[in-house]
Amino acid sequence: MTTPSPTPTPGPVLVASDLDRTLIYSQAALDLTMPDEKAPRLLCVEIYEGKPLSFMTETAAALLPELAARTVFVPTTTRTRKQYERIQLPGPRPEFAICANGGHLLVDGVTDHDWHRQVTRRLGDECASLAEVRSHLLSVTDPSWLRKERIAEDLFAYLVVERDLLPEGWVKELSEWSEGRGWTVSLQGRKIYAVPKPLTKSAAMREVARRTGAQLTLAAGDSLLDADLLLAADHGWQPGHGELADSGWRADRVTLLAERGVAAGEEILRRFLERGSKVAV
Repeated sequence: MTTPSPTPTPGPVLVASDLDRTLIYSQAALDLTMPDEKAPRLLCVEIYEGKPLSFMTETAAALLPELAARTVFVPTTTRTRKQYERIQLPGPRPEFAICANGGHLLVDGVTDHDWHRQVTRRLGDECASLAEVRSHLLSVTDPSWLRKERIAEDLFAYLVVERDLLPEGWVKELSEWSEGRGWTVSLQGRKIYAVPKPLTKSAAMREVARRTGAQLTLAAGDSLLDADLLLAADHGWQPGHGELADSGWRADRVTLLAERGVAAGEEILRRFLERGSKVAV
């Protein structure tokens, strides 16, 4: 008599979410348009130079530990490792985190050096050098609106600008120049990012999914640098604000939410929990 094969054990649900302007919000990005007496209570989750910088609603802060208990929750950010480490999310420290737009995969808070070497090899093979792009950036910026110029983790560059003073068409021209050299330009608030196309959040998410045996991947994000992550996931959500929403970007299996600002972060966590709870783990 043939013994029936055992039923395969489902893998976990993996949730890869952008942080800034998706789950956490600066004071300028909160978008508290309701009357003051109806505004949500907020929890500060980041201090910078002794001042509160990033917030979640208290409801969102309660939902996040619940999500982490039910899924493999992976913070997924363009921030450098140092910038990410300032954030104090509610609940236990995630086992995995994706920093520098996929350039660094943290495992229990420590960089996976093999992953980082794979990424840097791809950059060397597939796109123009950081030095070339940085040189061009500096040649086309104007001190009247440039506030800071930074290199992040020796992987990509970004500018902090006075957005109201940016010349019309400047970002578009930079995008066109960068496109031909294998780089992407993203405008997020007062920051302009220039990022190599092979440097993606989606590649790092797939690596975590492989390691964990995830059977379902969920994602959220608001910017052009999150588009590949949303497209790679089984389902994604984008808030009603941000670079993607403002540009009219839409995709199958990606839901555009009506909520904006910090309320969108709360709703995204609800959606993660609702979708993730439908899968046996």
